[in-house]
Amino acid sequence: MSVAGKKLGLLLSARPETPSFQQGLRLAEAALGRGVDVYLYCVDEAVWGVGCPELQALKSRGLKLYACAYGAHRRNIPLSDHAVFAGLTVVSDLAAATDRFLSFN
Repeated sequence: MSVAGKKLGLLLSARPETPSFQQGLRLAEAALGRGVDVYLYCVDEAVWGVGCPELQALKSRGLKLYACAYGAHRRNIPLSDHAVFAGLTVVSDLAAATDRFLSFN
């Protein structure tokens, strides 16, 4: 069964150095490699990882990257072009519009 063209939504809330964050990145990488459209939203502590080289490399491969604007503001992380900074309604939209939605906490 081919998964190419399917949509995967991922929510990361853990800091970049945690196993949960890294597992989310590995899943995103594997899915992109199989032709899946991957949408990843960083919230809470995961906003620290938006600029990490691994995540930016996935973005260059087609990952659609979003981050919580409020979470970035609370942590004094400047908004940048590393991700689309948006509110939590985007998470709801991603959960509704993707074939699978997984959370890594």
